[in-house]
Amino acid sequence: MSDIPLLSERLSRRAFLGASAMGAASVALSACSTTDVVPPPVAAAPSDPAFGDVESMYAARVDEGYQLPAIPVAKIDPKFVRQVVSDPTGEKPGTIVVDVSEHFLYLVRDGGKAIRYGVSLGKAGFGWTGSAVVQARKKWPVWTPPPEMIQRRPELAKYKDGMPPGPQSPLGARALYLFRDGKDTMYRLHGTPEWDSIGKNASSGCVRFMNQDIIDLYSRVNGVAPVFVRANLSPAGKIMAVSSRTAEPIDAGVPRDAEMLK
Repeated sequence: MSDIPLLSERLSRRAFLGASAMGAASVALSACSTTDVVPPPVAAAPSDPAFGDVESMYAARVDEGYQLPAIPVAKIDPKFVRQVVSDPTGEKPGTIVVDVSEHFLYLVRDGGKAIRYGVSLGKAGFGWTGSAVVQARKKWPVWTPPPEMIQRRPELAKYKDGMPPGPQSPLGARALYLFRDGKDTMYRLHGTPEWDSIGKNASSGCVRFMNQDIIDLYSRVNGVAPVFVRANLSPAGKIMAVSSRTAEPIDAGVPRDAEMLK
């Protein structure tokens, strides 16, 4: 993927998940090994069984030995349900694009189509736009709050060595780690038990999914994949995204969403 322009771009701290630098949050990550560099996989065909009726897609299930509860889809805005749509991004298949204005994440596929997921983004003070690559992945990651978070919330000290994975973990069922120039940005695409945060600005910079959705995305991204975070998908938004690639680099020393690779 050496021809992917985003590897030389710089992340900005503008509107993505709310604002700029990172601080408090709901999530933290532990051990995960980087994946081999391979071309991004081709998205599944429209007949993919992952796209059945909504209740089935978000039904309770056992995953890797953990019991995931069903999502009460009747309480979810239908536009945030996982679905195949016409691709509005113009990017190559295998590319991931986040539309901050709509709280959508697109996985571009062949044939002018994309898989669209509803997501939760950063609250005020924890947002960014720009680009990165998915360079590491983890099933059922361990949540480890950084020292800064424990100082703000002493009750989290009991998790200083890590909170065991499970349905109540702030990191959810999967995490995809965003890197830039080979360095961890501390931003993540990850699951959350807080399904009612989808469509809202609730994180500290990371992109949250319903657990059933992050499991689906994880299954489709098996290697390095480009990620673009845009304020919106209008022509002006795309110009803004291009200009953000030359903006100040992200400070990887500041934990985002308390997610850290160990």
